[in-house]
Amino acid sequence: MNRNEAISGLVNYALEKEMIQPEEKAWAVNGLLDILQLDAFSWEEGEKAELTELLDTLLDDAYERGVLEENSVVYRDLLDTKLMGSLLPRPAQVMAHFDTLRKESSQKATDWYYQFSQDSNYIRRDRIAKDMRWKTDTEYGELDISINLSKPEKDPKAIAAARTLAASNYPRCMLCAENMGYAGRLDYPARQNHRIVPVQINGAAWYLQYSPYVYYNEHCICFNKEHTSMKIDRACFGKLLDFVGQFPHYFVGSNADLPIVGGSILAHDHFQGGRYTFAMERAPIETEISFKGYEDVKAGIVKWPMSVIRLASEDPQKLVDLADRILASWRGYTDEAAMILAETDGEPHNTITPIARRRGADYELDLVLRNNLTTPEHPLGIYHPHEELHHIKKENIGLIEVMGLAILPGRLKQELAAVAEKLVSGADLCEDPLTKAHADWAKAIAAKHTITAENAMEIVLQETGLVFAKVLEQAGVYSRTPEGKAAFLRFVEQV
Repeated sequence: MNRNEAISGLVNYALEKEMIQPEEKAWAVNGLLDILQLDAFSWEEGEKAELTELLDTLLDDAYERGVLEENSVVYRDLLDTKLMGSLLPRPAQVMAHFDTLRKESSQKATDWYYQFSQDSNYIRRDRIAKDMRWKTDTEYGELDISINLSKPEKDPKAIAAARTLAASNYPRCMLCAENMGYAGRLDYPARQNHRIVPVQINGAAWYLQYSPYVYYNEHCICFNKEHTSMKIDRACFGKLLDFVGQFPHYFVGSNADLPIVGGSILAHDHFQGGRYTFAMERAPIETEISFKGYEDVKAGIVKWPMSVIRLASEDPQKLVDLADRILASWRGYTDEAAMILAETDGEPHNTITPIARRRGADYELDLVLRNNLTTPEHPLGIYHPHEELHHIKKENIGLIEVMGLAILPGRLKQELAAVAEKLVSGADLCEDPLTKAHADWAKAIAAKHTITAENAMEIVLQETGLVFAKVLEQAGVYSRTPEGKAAFLRFVEQV
């Protein structure tokens, strides 16, 4: 495919996806020529190609001509995002179309918007497809396991070049509305192909967008128009339930508001949602409970490795009232026998990860009790993956993983393959840097299974899923033992 064919193909793609109208064809071509620093073009129809192939052809050509400074992922992403941004409708047009569809149904609006976010290459489907995903059966149901390979690693030249850039606090964070249309820089992604849509949440101005990394189907982010800190409070519960009232086909949840147990972006108030059924949603009530004054609210402890109280009612206001009461009680709750301290030296430790959904006529709210206490033995957190599991998972356990979807580091693709190979060959795992950290775990796997060349990788992946179940157990504030259950009920009884 030559350059002219790629430009023609990209404009045809934009027409097919209704990003531009037929009358805008010449305008679209000229925008691409400007970005590519070309002053000549002739329309040439080649064989129909995928978007990635069209963009790669133009990026390769731009590098050969010196327009693309470095032929690496950071530089290529900056340029191909600019190309796609030149072909998209203006933000107000996207917002107006979303609003028109939403008058018919919220699901019709999100169906269109999710497809648009993929067609614009904001969600890079070719990279998402590289992620490894599988399911593992556990006593808590079928957990989702993924190895995240869709976030590109920065190349050394871009990292070095970024050091010479002047410090910038614009946009203030990755969630701010100012990202829309931003050209990006070597240390910050381009967002010319990014469009957001406004939503009112409990009367306040918020925006909706999709995550470019799509950890699960229709992985959306709802964020406050104002750059304001995350806070789990009464208002938060009201916002979550208002969201699922407006978008009943989506769940929505919030990361907790404290370090260790919170999300990666605590400085900007936001929720994550989507159209996906997680294992935690499928998990049944294990122990029915009741709260005085709220006997008409269905409540129970969920059969889940973490400590979850589930509330359900047709009246969302009752859920807000009761959740607020549970949160206030938990914030100040100490049970030294269960190693739960509300605060040490004035530093608070107790908070909640809340998740809302609709289940038929009911509004449902899961309240996951969290605590970020650290000790010399567990400096990263008592209720955090312990050191013996760090070979698989060391990072914080946020909202998505709380619900039963592991997002494991990209290094594991190569490491787990090496473990499987050595289990078959019998080679010493301690001698290879790729497998050394996994050696004890791998030996335990070998003792449990008859390993063959045909089943080795499948067994390693399933055992990885079982490690994630242990990770969640360790992140639970109440252990799943008779003593742990008794301690959990002590808290419930005093709410």
